[in-house]
Amino acid sequence: MKYLFKPFEKISKNNRLLIIGVWIVIVLAFWFISSMGDRHLFPSPKQVLTGFTELYNEGLVVHIGSSLLLCVKAILIAVVISLIITYLSTIPVVAPIAKTLSKLRYLPLTGISFYLAILISDARTMQVWVLVVFMSTYLTTSLLSMISSIPQEEFDHARSLQCNRWEVLWEVVIKGRIDYVIEVIRQNLAIVWMMLVTVESILVAAGGLGFLIKNSDKFMNHGRIIALQIVILLVGLSIDFVLDYLRKTFFRYSKI
Repeated sequence: MKYLFKPFEKISKNNRLLIIGVWIVIVLAFWFISSMGDRHLFPSPKQVLTGFTELYNEGLVVHIGSSLLLCVKAILIAVVISLIITYLSTIPVVAPIAKTLSKLRYLPLTGISFYLAILISDARTMQVWVLVVFMSTYLTTSLLSMISSIPQEEFDHARSLQCNRWEVLWEVVIKGRIDYVIEVIRQNLAIVWMMLVTVESILVAAGGLGFLIKNSDKFMNHGRIIALQIVILLVGLSIDFVLDYLRKTFFRYSKI
C-alpha cells in the first residue's frame, strides 16, 4: 500500500476506483457526524432530501432550463466574439484590442453590471451580457495563450507548402487548433457556471437556480441550499462531461 502515497505512481483502474470509494465514504461519514446534535455545521441528509422534494415540487426542472438557456446564450455570444478577436489578433493593428480585452478580467462583476445597466434597460439581456463580458475576458486570455504556444515549426511547414499568410492562419491556427478551442471553452465554462447564480440575482423574476438559492437563503433553509449546490454541481459536471466527450469523439487523436 505504500506505493499509493508516492508521487507520480501509476496505479490500476481498480485501485483508482477504490481510492475514490474510500474518499466518498470519508466525506459521507464527515457529513453524518457534522450534522449530528442540536448545533451542527451542515444540514442533515434528511433535510437535504426534503429540500430536493420541495425544489422539485416548485419547478426545479423549469429553473434549471432557465439557467441553462441563459448560459447557452452567453456562451455562444462570448465564443464568437472571443474567437474573432483572438484570430484577428495575429494582425498587428488588432493585437492591442485582444490584449486589452484579456486585461479586463481584473474588473469586478459589480463594476461590469453597473456600466451595462446604463446601456441596457432589459434585465434579462443585461444578465446575458454580464456573462458575455465576464467569459470573453477569460476566454480571450486562454485563446491568446493557445496561439502563442503553437510551435514555430508548424508555421514554417505551412509556408513551405506555399501557403499565404491568410492560409497559414486558417490551416495552422483555426483548423489546426479546433480541439484546443473546445478544451479552452470547457475550462472557461466552469467559471461562467460558477458565476451564474450571482448574475441571476440581478433579475429574480426571470427565475433560475440563482433565484432558488437567493429565496432559500432568505428563509434560512439550509437543506434546500445544500440540495441546490448539489444540483448546480451535477449539472456543471454533466456539461463538462459532454464537451469533453464531444472533443474526444470528433478529435480522437487530440494530444490534450
